[in-house]
Amino acid sequence: MPIESTPVAQFHDQCLTHPAWPGASTGVALPAGEVWRWILENHRNNSLLWNEEDLARRTKVSDADIAANKRAIDRYNQARNDATERVDEHLLIALGLVDAASAGTDSPVVNVTPGARLNSETAGSIIDRMSIMSLKIAAMRRQTERTDVDDAHRASCKGKLARLLEQRNDLGACLDALLADTLAGRAYFKIYRQFKMYNDPKMNPVLVAERAR
Repeated sequence: MPIESTPVAQFHDQCLTHPAWPGASTGVALPAGEVWRWILENHRNNSLLWNEEDLARRTKVSDADIAANKRAIDRYNQARNDATERVDEHLLIALGLVDAASAGTDSPVVNVTPGARLNSETAGSIIDRMSIMSLKIAAMRRQTERTDVDDAHRASCKGKLARLLEQRNDLGACLDALLADTLAGRAYFKIYRQFKMYNDPKMNPVLVAERAR
């Protein structure tokens, strides 16, 4: 297979332990293969997005500060989705289901084996969800290690941590099964463009109206 879930989960966790993470130049070692560059970018933008979501919940700062957080959330969310699409492009190329010339277009041509089932979720989307799960796992693990809370809080968080680990393992199993079935011609997935129109000044009707004024 072009990629497997266990190395992906390990890579996500390793990134979160790097002292410079999620900076642009963290020095995190990348496994071989162009797809890993986009797995890194997806994970980095999810991490930046996570941090901004925390900051956006502040109650003792100015409205301008929260507005800045919200704009940053939009940027990182767009970059996260773009990276997810790049992951799918490289995986489908590696699987021989799409040619490199059409992979980066709005309508990539996927070569489908007759009788193969279409999977509604792409492999890149599963990897994106695994990235978010790694952030939840790291945050919940920190809760289990707090010394400023009682035993009941830590015990509750330990139970939640176990559930999160189970969920990520299940996602990983789904990723491996999808890629194995795709490689065997039993399944396929497509590259779906998100077309987030609210981020496009030519398509967001409010932004179009602002420019007209």
